[in-house]
Amino acid sequence: MREIDVAVIGAGPTGLFAAYYAGFRGLSVAVVDALPEPGGQITAMYPEKLIHDVAGFPAVKGRDLVANLVAQAAPFDPCYLLGTRAEKLSYADGRPVLGLAGGEQLRCGAVLVTGGLGSFTPRPLPAAEHFVGTGVVYFVPQPAELADRDVLIVGGGDSAFDWALTLQPLARSVTLTHRREKFRAHAATVARVLETPVRVIVNAEVTALYGDGTVTGAEVTVRGGAAELLPVDTVVAALGFTADLGPLAEWGLRLDRRHIVVDSAMATNLPRVFAAGDITEYPGKVRLIATGFGEAATAVNNAAVAIDPSAHLFPGHSSDGT
Repeated sequence: MREIDVAVIGAGPTGLFAAYYAGFRGLSVAVVDALPEPGGQITAMYPEKLIHDVAGFPAVKGRDLVANLVAQAAPFDPCYLLGTRAEKLSYADGRPVLGLAGGEQLRCGAVLVTGGLGSFTPRPLPAAEHFVGTGVVYFVPQPAELADRDVLIVGGGDSAFDWALTLQPLARSVTLTHRREKFRAHAATVARVLETPVRVIVNAEVTALYGDGTVTGAEVTVRGGAAELLPVDTVVAALGFTADLGPLAEWGLRLDRRHIVVDSAMATNLPRVFAAGDITEYPGKVRLIATGFGEAATAVNNAAVAIDPSAHLFPGHSSDGT
C-alpha cells in the first residue's frame, strides 16, 4: 500500500494546479486519471483551441496551458498514475484508502476529486475494434509522430476539425469523414479546414479497416454510393466522449445530479474528501478554469489542516521570502 498525503483524482487543469499547490505546501501528491494523458477535457476534446478566460493569458492553446501546468508542478515531483481508474474508497484508522483499478491501494491523508465532468470514455468506432492502439487512436499527444503518414479523421465536431488543422501541415495526407452533411464544429474552423488540402467526405461511414497487425487501409462508404478504399496509416477517432461519475457515484458522496456538493472549504460530506473544479456544486457556482484554480487552492489548504491540525490554513504567498 502506497502512502501519500493527497490523492488528486483527475488530471485536468484544476487537478494539475492542485498538484502544484499541494507540493508548494510540502505535501506528497499522486494524480490519478483514467485517461492516458494529462489535461482532462482539454487534451481529449480541444487541445489546439485558444482559451481566452484564463487569468494572465490573453489567449493560450489548450495544449500549452496543460504543458505549463505540468511544468509548474514538476519541481514538487508529483506521482502521475495515468490510464488508471479510481474505483473504491474505504477508511483505515480514519484515513482514506483509495483503491485503483488493478488492485493498487493508496493510503491518503486526504482525497481531492477534480474530475471535471467525471470519467471520460471515448465513443468507439465500430470498425476499429481490432486496431485500437495499432493504428486507431483517440488522442494525438505528439502530432509530430504522424508526420508523413496518411491520416483519416472520423468525426464532425470541434476536436475532429482541430486535429485536421493541426495534422494537415505534418501528414502526407489528411482525410476527414463525417456521417452527416452538416458539422457540429464551429463554422469558422470548418471554413479554415475547407481552405486547406484536407479532403472532406460527408454522408460517409468507415465500414472496414484493413491491415496485418497495424492499419494500412480504410473502406469509406458514402450513403447511396460505392465504397472507396483509402490508404491509411492512422485513424483518429474523434467521435466525442461520454462522461459519468463512474465508481465515484457509489462512494456515498452527496450529489446534485452529476455534481458533488461541497461547502465553502470545498469539503464533501465524507471525511477528508474534498472536491474542486467543474465537478462541484454549491450556490452561485461558476464553471470556469479560473474558478477551478481558486477552488483547488482552497481545497488543498483545508486538506492540509485535516491532515495536520497544527498546520496553518494559509501558508503565505509563494513570493514570500524571495
